[in-house]
Amino acid sequence: MSDSKHEPNRLELDPVASTSLRDESAAPPEKRAQRRADDPDIAAQLDRLISEVGGQVGSYDARLVRELMVAGLKLIPDGRDTGELKLMTAAVKELRYAYRVFGQYPDPHKVTIFGSARTPPSHPDYTVTVEFSRLMAARGWMVITGAGGGIMHAGHLGPGREASFGVAIRLPFETTANDVILGDEKLIHFRYFFTRKLMFLSQAEAVALLPGGFGTMDEAYEALTLIQTGKTSMIPVVMLEGEGGDYWQQWEQWTRSGLLAKHFISPEDVNLYHIAKTPADAADHIERFYRIYHSSRYVKDALVIRLKRPLRPEDVQRLETEFAVLIKQGGMVQRGPLEGETDHLALPRLVFQHTRHKFGLVRKLIDRINECDPAA
Repeated sequence: MSDSKHEPNRLELDPVASTSLRDESAAPPEKRAQRRADDPDIAAQLDRLISEVGGQVGSYDARLVRELMVAGLKLIPDGRDTGELKLMTAAVKELRYAYRVFGQYPDPHKVTIFGSARTPPSHPDYTVTVEFSRLMAARGWMVITGAGGGIMHAGHLGPGREASFGVAIRLPFETTANDVILGDEKLIHFRYFFTRKLMFLSQAEAVALLPGGFGTMDEAYEALTLIQTGKTSMIPVVMLEGEGGDYWQQWEQWTRSGLLAKHFISPEDVNLYHIAKTPADAADHIERFYRIYHSSRYVKDALVIRLKRPLRPEDVQRLETEFAVLIKQGGMVQRGPLEGETDHLALPRLVFQHTRHKFGLVRKLIDRINECDPAA
């Protein structure tokens, strides 16, 4: 555990330059009040409060906190009802607490496991989940599950309590966490699905999907959609099940006949997931994703792919030719950090102007990068 400032493994792919809304024309005019929440005098008072709790006034982080406080103050003249105020307040408090818990464990990579709460311990899906999560823990990873029964319990059983996070939801028919994570400091209870799902995906460097119902499909499609649209960082998504199962085979048949064949998804989108044959295959696929690739983000229109080791010049040229369709203009350049980057500055970068399309091909590009022999 660490309380110090630390570079996280997962970074926002396309961090916003400003949190201000670009267009508020659809909202009604703000009601007149004694003083506007964004009045300079109010801002000065907020800066004073930020300073008194240790914030560095004028820093980017302090400005973000001030914007959050101004947004809260604007709710008063807006006249929002109590239910809306309770939802927004609880959501912010849930997220703040969850980030604080995960922030104590910045170093280990984490894999989120989704699957049915109804899977019994005798089922093959349960067995492979225990094995897969055990393999990931043996490779130094921590596991995140929804903290309930079935696949969630199996996902905690493999790595054990020390290497597990529980992201629980309060439901009328699920009132407690499983016996592995119950009482642990890494068990977090959420009231809202949307805040819980944000933590599932924002804190994970990989997602593993086991067979399940509506909830599992919701989580699977949200993960795939966020990656497909570039709204989250690229991460490996693996699908696995017990011996003799055909859940993911049926799913892929429908994906290809019901979505791909009817042009609801693009051909490259099938690169966004991997149907694993065994738990070892799933673990190997995830580990291989991070062989050379480290992380990525945008700096304006430039896609910056951070690398654990530099590539050979001939491989950079080959990748530029193979993935030319992804390049808006110019070519691929291997270099150091760009102006404006503040994290992982020691890592080499592969940089190009991205079209912001075909993220399935970006996923394939990462596979090609990981197949390269690093430069001497």
